[in-house]
Amino acid sequence: MQRARMFVWSKLSAAQWMDAWEERFAGNPNLAIEIIKGGKSVRVQVYCNTRKEADAIVEQWGGSVRPLASDWHKKEVPLPRPIKVRDVFLVTGESKPKELAKIRKEHAGREIISIPPEMAFGTGDHATTSTCLRLLVDIARERKGADWTVADLGTGTGLLAIAARKLGSGEAYACDFDPFAVKVAIENLERNGVDGVDVKEQDILKWKPRKKGYDVVLANIFSTVLIQAWPVIAKSVAPGGDLIVSGILASQAWDVFTAAAANGLGFTQVIRKGKWVTARGGRMEDLVKE
Repeated sequence: MQRARMFVWSKLSAAQWMDAWEERFAGNPNLAIEIIKGGKSVRVQVYCNTRKEADAIVEQWGGSVRPLASDWHKKEVPLPRPIKVRDVFLVTGESKPKELAKIRKEHAGREIISIPPEMAFGTGDHATTSTCLRLLVDIARERKGADWTVADLGTGTGLLAIAARKLGSGEAYACDFDPFAVKVAIENLERNGVDGVDVKEQDILKWKPRKKGYDVVLANIFSTVLIQAWPVIAKSVAPGGDLIVSGILASQAWDVFTAAAANGLGFTQVIRKGKWVTARGGRMEDLVKE
């Protein structure tokens, strides 16, 4: 099936404004920010389904629009820097077998996860994703020897679901509202030899989680969506379950946590990296038990 033509809005900016651009487009999964050689400038890009959508961004922020080449998916994309997670994982954008074999040899004590750069969110190099991974490793160690299930909401590239399975999770569910992200996640699961993950195209606001919930729920979703999704997320956390949330701008964290508390959820660990906040918690009734 032929892919529908897309358009790219882009604008050059000083690197000092990178966080501001992330805030302006918070909630848009098709934002990409490339640091230009030398580190003083960045290229901000937003991939759009229609020319009208791209032109609307130009009207607000300036910049330019170009059609995306039909063979964009075949072109080389700069690899994100590899990320080490605790003493367990190394997440790399490399996908070539020869290069991966070299990486595995150089990092023999680590599990290698290959996530080639795509337009889907979650390659591991963003502060929110890398912090989620570290907290997930901590939870898996605490649950070692037990059977635990996991739900990865807003899975993007599928990275968190892949990591959970490699850490020993049982039944796993992953979803994203973007059909392209779902396709990418399935490809990445196969690429990393991971099975046992049920991947669905799903709007989290319309999701009906199973009654027994999941032992570990991961939601790397922008603040505005999180606030709306708390009633659904609260139903998805099993009794005694762990919850990791991210994608939260520090300026919006108070509103996010207040809305969570109104739905019976609380947090015992909050981590800030730059403009972004990640938190670990669970059901309030579990957190206050003696």
